[in-house]
Amino acid sequence: MKSVTVSIDVPQTPEQAYDFLDVMSHHERFTDHYLTGWRYDGPGRGVGSRATVTVALGGVRSDVDIEVVEADPPRRLVERNVSAAGRPLAHGTYTIEALPGGGSRVAFTYAWVRAPLADRLLAPVVRSTMRRANRTVMRRLATELARHGSTGGA
Repeated sequence: MKSVTVSIDVPQTPEQAYDFLDVMSHHERFTDHYLTGWRYDGPGRGVGSRATVTVALGGVRSDVDIEVVEADPPRRLVERNVSAAGRPLAHGTYTIEALPGGGSRVAFTYAWVRAPLADRLLAPVVRSTMRRANRTVMRRLATELARHGSTGGA
């Protein structure tokens, strides 16, 4: 299946955006409209930080294990997502780049490594649903980045 990428421009520097995204528990703040029941494991940030969440998307609910598997501050974070007894496997990659006039572009790419047959057969619908959910994620991320900066990092 082809990957899905969404992005948003924010006034924060790449370092500020990365610092926020590097903390696994911060992700709950901007994804809890479809990822719930966050349970954390491992370090709070960086490679090895993990969470198990319940995904409710497109009328389907399943548990997904998310683990940060690559980190390249302040440019890139890669998460491995495994769900449904290990069958679907995907990578979520945040890339952050400085904008010429200041601020950053934060992009998120969801790429399937292994998808169930039903997802492959319904690929256009699955991709559209993921794109819509992740566009909301990006808008909510921008709000949380602004809130995070205005509260001194709380």
